[in-house]
Amino acid sequence: MNTHPEVKLYDTTLRDGTQGEGVNFSSTDKIRIARELDDFGMHYIEGGWPGSNPKDVSFFERAADLDWKNARIAAFGSTRRKDTAVEDDAQVRTLLAANTPVITFFGKSSRLHVTEILGTTEAENQAMIRDTTRYLKEHGKEVVYDAEHFFDGYKDAPEHALATLAAAKEGGADWLVLCDTNGGTMPHEVVEIAEIVFRALGVPVGIHTHDDTGVGVANALAAILSGATQVQGTVNGYGERVGNCNLTTVIPNLQLKMDRPVVADISQLTHLAHFIDDLANCAHNIRAPYIGATAFAHKGGMHVNAVQKLAHSFEHIAPETVGNRQRILVSELSGQSNVLMKAEELGLPVTKGSPEALAILKSLKELEEQGYEFEAAEASFELLIRKHLRTYTPLFELKEYHCTFRRDGERDYQACSATVKVVVNGVEEYRVAEGDGPVNALDAALRKALRPAYPCIDEMELEDYKVRIVDSHMGTAAKTRVLILSSDQHANWGTVGVSTNIIQASWRALVDSVEYFLAKKRP
Repeated sequence: MNTHPEVKLYDTTLRDGTQGEGVNFSSTDKIRIARELDDFGMHYIEGGWPGSNPKDVSFFERAADLDWKNARIAAFGSTRRKDTAVEDDAQVRTLLAANTPVITFFGKSSRLHVTEILGTTEAENQAMIRDTTRYLKEHGKEVVYDAEHFFDGYKDAPEHALATLAAAKEGGADWLVLCDTNGGTMPHEVVEIAEIVFRALGVPVGIHTHDDTGVGVANALAAILSGATQVQGTVNGYGERVGNCNLTTVIPNLQLKMDRPVVADISQLTHLAHFIDDLANCAHNIRAPYIGATAFAHKGGMHVNAVQKLAHSFEHIAPETVGNRQRILVSELSGQSNVLMKAEELGLPVTKGSPEALAILKSLKELEEQGYEFEAAEASFELLIRKHLRTYTPLFELKEYHCTFRRDGERDYQACSATVKVVVNGVEEYRVAEGDGPVNALDAALRKALRPAYPCIDEMELEDYKVRIVDSHMGTAAKTRVLILSSDQHANWGTVGVSTNIIQASWRALVDSVEYFLAKKRP
């Protein structure tokens, strides 16, 4: 039976997370994310800094009218200004006007910041913390005090840092949160300093870390082992500089590794992380622990052979526990086990030692020698398997294609066009199209040629196009690898093409993408 005190999750994705480079949310995005966080089981959701920008104002107005199943919404701000009565401080009044049940505010724990940044005395700084806490408590709020730069401040002047916490406690703070604001503290220091705080103060303590030294999650877990019962962080580790403590790593570590349950259904973790990435328009971190695409991916032949027999021989948890899945990669390192498991994953039975299995493996190694990679091009690999199993019938026959690009400097005019001639169901189709570039033009011309026979082609979209030089030492004669990501309303898939001619490489990847899609649509 678990006898550990419950750990509360405090999410600051919508405030601290948006301070990360390239992370931006609309007010509607913030509401959608907050609802997802609430459904997932976050205990606290920090919505932003009231009055700092119109989006945060809109968020708090809309949040006040919503029902929250699990989370308490928090507004964030600072202490009163120096030499100002707390009831006269406009920023503090704005915090109350946000109409949230929880208010989190920060104060200065570092003597350096008090004297050099605020330009005030230690006594006035402590009064600012004490007065703000008391005033917010008098208005019926749950108060979370974030002790900014606490660990750096403690290492510089322990008595001063502890005195600022004591001021918040005297004001009636519900939580004292120790912040490693610069992210430079090591786990052993967190343990030593946190244990001193726990002995000195009888108020629930939280931890807020940053990942500047790569130990943000480790520092948070160290604090919890020492007695902290609230952990602050962001989904996917968004945040200023290199980011905040990553809750998508902390949560499964707490729940699955440390017997500290924090959410009811952790299988929604991967969905939550990817949902927020998508709204932030950030690429998923494929190497993220637990929720990354490669977190349970296996490539080496001996590893795959072992996983085929016993999954947990190379998996520390079942991927489905956090909503992820096992992936078998195929490459020049592959053995028959990779091919067999990948074929099984795709629903294509291949017998070990069969001529088909050996032929697929031989083709795979030959193609990778030419520069192909199938790890991000599973659709191309599925077509390869189907061709060897003779379960694939080409849906059209290429006769020719042609691309031109014209630039008229005098008239400031440029155009890229493509022609495609294919045979579909015995009928020759010849089409011309223009595009923003050769791939776009080829795509448009091919779609025109296929549309009469396959009108569903309009459901397919090209989402991403990547080019990589395979053998750069060859200079302009080097081979080019093209990866195309395509999607419809239900799924996405990757294809690959390689050639010394970038147009040819693009065409091969494009044709694989189209053939894969049409084969899936065919009854």
